[in-house]
Amino acid sequence: MPRPTQIRFVNAAPKVRGLKPLGIPMTELEVLTLQLDEFEALRLADREGLYHEGAAERMGISRVTFGRILLRARAKVAEALVEGKALLVGEGPVEMQKRHDDSCPIHGGPRRRGRACRCDDLNHDAPS
Repeated sequence: MPRPTQIRFVNAAPKVRGLKPLGIPMTELEVLTLQLDEFEALRLADREGLYHEGAAERMGISRVTFGRILLRARAKVAEALVEGKALLVGEGPVEMQKRHDDSCPIHGGPRRRGRACRCDDLNHDAPS
């Protein structure tokens, strides 16, 4: 009998619940489901650029578990892109984290190591 799945911590629900190829009706597409913990792993590793150890700590799981979740997530995204499948964000064994006092206004996560969040470097074109 497998061990019960440990609850993973997720910063926030995704703004978009799914993606699909243009010009093909949803009824004609095969659908892949990306679980919320897989979505969060992609966000932490690929969007925020965190190392596995730091990202795993933020999700409340081991580094090895984080690596497995990230591998599954990347495989699903690649399959959807290469084979033209729809990708929906589903549920999963997750718990939403509360915002920190020093949270980033863009993505709601804590600022990195006392510095500005990485998203400040990526997409702030607004005047100061």
